Amino acid sequence: MGVFLDGKVSCVIGSHTHVPTADAHILAGGTAYQTDAGMCGDYDSIIGFEPKGPMQNFLQKFRKVRMEPAKGTGTLCGAIVTLNPKGLATAIEPVQLRA
Repeated sequence: MGVFLDGKVSCVIGSHTHVPTADAHILAGGTAYQTDAGMCGDYDSIIGFEPKGPMQNFLQKFRKVRMEPAKGTGTLCGAIVTLNPKGLATAIEPVQLRA
C-alpha cells in the first residue's frame, strides 16, 4: 500500500499486529511509511485484554471466561510526521509514550 500511494499521500502508517515495527522511513516519492505503529493500551496484557481469557482460548481452544479489557497503565503509540509545503513527508519519528 505504501508503494502504491507513494507521492500521492503524506503518510501510510499501519496498525494491526499490536507491536511497533522498526521500519519508519520516507519512501522515494515523499510518503512517510511505517508498517505498524503499535497498540495503544496496556502492554502488560495480551493484545489489550487481561491474560486469562486469551491464554485459555489459545491453550484449550475454548474459553470459559469472558475476555476482559486489561486494567493496567496504557501506552500510547503512533508517529510524528513532518511535512513540506506540498504535503509530502520530510521526516517520520515513531512515538511510544509509557507512564
